[in-house]
Amino acid sequence: MLQALADGILTGSIIALGAIGLTLTMGILRFANFAHAELITWGAYMALGVLAITGTFAGPISPFSFGLPLVFATLIAVVLTAALALLIDHLVFRPLRSHTSHMTVVFASFGVSLLVRMVILLIFGGSAAYYSNELQIAVRVMPGLRVMPDHIFTLALTVVIVVALHLFLQKTRLGLSMRALAENPDLVRINGIDTRVVVRWTWVIGAALAAVSGVLYGLTVQLRPEIGFQLLLPLFAAAILGGVGNVFGAVIGGLIVGLAESLSVLFVPAGYKMAVPFFILLAVLYVRPSGIFGALRGGAK
Repeated sequence: MLQALADGILTGSIIALGAIGLTLTMGILRFANFAHAELITWGAYMALGVLAITGTFAGPISPFSFGLPLVFATLIAVVLTAALALLIDHLVFRPLRSHTSHMTVVFASFGVSLLVRMVILLIFGGSAAYYSNELQIAVRVMPGLRVMPDHIFTLALTVVIVVALHLFLQKTRLGLSMRALAENPDLVRINGIDTRVVVRWTWVIGAALAAVSGVLYGLTVQLRPEIGFQLLLPLFAAAILGGVGNVFGAVIGGLIVGLAESLSVLFVPAGYKMAVPFFILLAVLYVRPSGIFGALRGGAK
């Protein structure tokens, strides 16, 4: 049971990072972006590509399985993923937002997600890949509970990112502008705030979080082109569970989904755990459609 709880918290922290980016997009841009999950896959594979090009010019940092090359590759992956998100918005979403209905943009995101996945398959193939072949020894925390050093790093990094994002949204001018745009777009325009800048930064921040989430997922499990497909339902379940546009809610929602998936294997075959987020999503939509913490009218809290 303790091991399942630890695994659930780890999975939930990775889902939470991806769900934050998704909830920002849903809250501020006001559409369900199904391509967001593929940005997670893209970020994970961009880091792998950078590692393949640069090589492992330094060994792992004990006790972790990775070293400075992966840190450097993650930073490059963040930039490349943000660039892809901005390109997609410029070529697909922005023209559609101006001239078509909300549902058209949602369906377009399906097409974008398939296109991104096929590009990844074309470049990297469909086989599983790893950032490192270094062996790790699990640390015994208490009886019945062992964790990998990489898992501890993943959880700690998630906490740092969530706190930093919270302070950004609460204390900076850009963060306040993002919250204002989510609450009342017309009032924001009247006050002279350039909404185009706010939208661009929404894509950049969401894509950056997706890239980090993808790298952490690949670091703790393995890289496969199906990462985005596997995480799509958990991401939406976490975002809706916490309340659309609520950053703190997305974190709690991610942890709940991760724990539910991990604990479910104690009662049902592991192959069925992917259905758990679906049932959570249905339950939330039926009992409290606005989420546990309540959806904001738009966005980022």
